[in-house]
Amino acid sequence: MRALVLDDRLAFRPDYPAPARAAGESLVRVKLAGICGTDLELARGYMGYRGVPGHEFVGEVVETDAPALRGRRVVGEINAACGSCAMCRHELGRHCYNRTVLGIQGRDGAFAETLALPDRNLWPVAGAVADEAVVFVEPLAAAYEILEQVRLDGGESILVLGDGRMGAITALMLQAQGIAPQLAGRHSDKLRRLLECGVREVAQEHELRPGFDVVVDCTGSPAGFARAVELVRPRGKLVLKSTVAGAERLDLAPVVVKEITVIGSRCGRFGPALEALGGGRVDPRPLISAVFGLEDGAAAFEAAGRSPNFKVLLKP
Repeated sequence: MRALVLDDRLAFRPDYPAPARAAGESLVRVKLAGICGTDLELARGYMGYRGVPGHEFVGEVVETDAPALRGRRVVGEINAACGSCAMCRHELGRHCYNRTVLGIQGRDGAFAETLALPDRNLWPVAGAVADEAVVFVEPLAAAYEILEQVRLDGGESILVLGDGRMGAITALMLQAQGIAPQLAGRHSDKLRRLLECGVREVAQEHELRPGFDVVVDCTGSPAGFARAVELVRPRGKLVLKSTVAGAERLDLAPVVVKEITVIGSRCGRFGPALEALGGGRVDPRPLISAVFGLEDGAAAFEAAGRSPNFKVLLKP
């Protein structure tokens, strides 16, 4: 099959081996896939991943033993759990000790013509929601995870720190829930674009003053974490919504002095994201900057890392 493959470098392959379907898995023909910050970090060497990257996708089931999935348009949760370890027994499959992760760890991903995932990971997508919106389900579900971890009543002052892809999706999700966050970043071109994409309140990061009840750090950098610690009030909550590639020194003393609650937040349940898209409460399509074919994967990755671009899609 045709695929983008990460080895010593990212390269297009017209003859990459198609995935073999294990018991309890389905084969999915990929219709659209999105490039995210993790994919860019993987291409720079993060986690030493080798194989087909990509974990945000919408596709069609072309081979399965599950009648309810046959021929259906689907999205897929990215953590393929073993089903038998302690984490799985506690219904924490996304933290399974033996998991593979689509396009990130031990499992080829979505930047290819087909992929394989366990049937239990696949969510049929009904209705007339466009593929260009459905491809955002995975990052939108990650944003909704915040509401699983932090109780919000709408009266809090909330800051989304970071003007990239995850920051944009998080702000749109909170707005859809009737919550009014402020989004702050360092790039004037991105902030202007975010206003055009539906984010209602943006600010330059350096102009902010401390005192926010909740800060969601979507910067993906140690400097962003330090700034988030400065901006959250004493006994406030700091939600870490993006991973930081590489080892950096962090000063944790202010976290102790201010008695800040720090919450790591990663993947989320797909149900709330699909409901928000299906009901029209969130429309992420204005965030799409470009669509490339697989053969132009190198150019797609370059575009995804260039400001003020947000979401770049691949169309196998």
